[in-house]
Amino acid sequence: MKIDPKDFRVPPGQKVELDKWPTAVKPFYKSKKQYKKFLHEDIEELSELQRLLYASNSYAVLLIFQAMDAAGKDGAIRHVMSGVNPQGCQVFSFKQPSAEELEHDFLWRTTRRLPERGRIGIFNRSYYEEVLIVRVHPEILHSQGIPPTLLDEQAVWRERYQSIVDLENHLHRNGTRIIKFFLHLSKEEQRKRFLKRIDEPEKNWKFSLGDIEERKLWDHYRKAYEACLSATSTSTSPWYVVPADDKENARLIISRVFLDTLKELKMGYPELTKAQRKELQSIRKLLAE
Repeated sequence: MKIDPKDFRVPPGQKVELDKWPTAVKPFYKSKKQYKKFLHEDIEELSELQRLLYASNSYAVLLIFQAMDAAGKDGAIRHVMSGVNPQGCQVFSFKQPSAEELEHDFLWRTTRRLPERGRIGIFNRSYYEEVLIVRVHPEILHSQGIPPTLLDEQAVWRERYQSIVDLENHLHRNGTRIIKFFLHLSKEEQRKRFLKRIDEPEKNWKFSLGDIEERKLWDHYRKAYEACLSATSTSTSPWYVVPADDKENARLIISRVFLDTLKELKMGYPELTKAQRKELQSIRKLLAE
């Protein structure tokens, strides 16, 4: 299996036009059995690297997942992270802000959930909702208590992009590595998945009439994503546009990007001093008696 993360990374400064990015690519597996084998191998390697990340206690890693409804964020997180020790990983989903969260700046509620050194943090949706759903639904912006003099709708999105980039640069300088995935789903594939949610009783809970209302705004969301990806993909915190029509393929791409990022950290287990090693040998003698 040869997956090159560069094929899916948005170069800094590139204007993104999503109709030029595929929602499906040739599968990296030849059968379901081979897919499971490849994913299992990646999961085993991720588990080893996660232990190393925790032991070295120098870096933190933040994975951000954004997508249209039914793109497979939950499944990707569940499958790719299935071998990671829960003690070293935290997953947060960000939905409608609470009254307390609305009393703060738009980055406050997510900043509180950033991963500690040695840990992996996963944001299922994130602060990027503030330049996506809020941009598509500007009435949300006007309900956030921001002084009217600061609500120049020509400048607010540019300023929010800048705030996000500044935050991510700050985190990078302090040892947090950020990987951002946009699961790129076609409108036709979303239609098929919505139908499955209706037709299969065990999936009914995943569907609501609100999903259809949001689907009507597909083109507005596409434009919001294009502007966001163009403005916030940087050399240190890049966006990856993952073709999401094939869920299994998407998971393999995500796991490979994540693995490559961890490997680039050049981590090592902590080395003991001579005094510490001597102390261990003394303890060993006591235990051997």
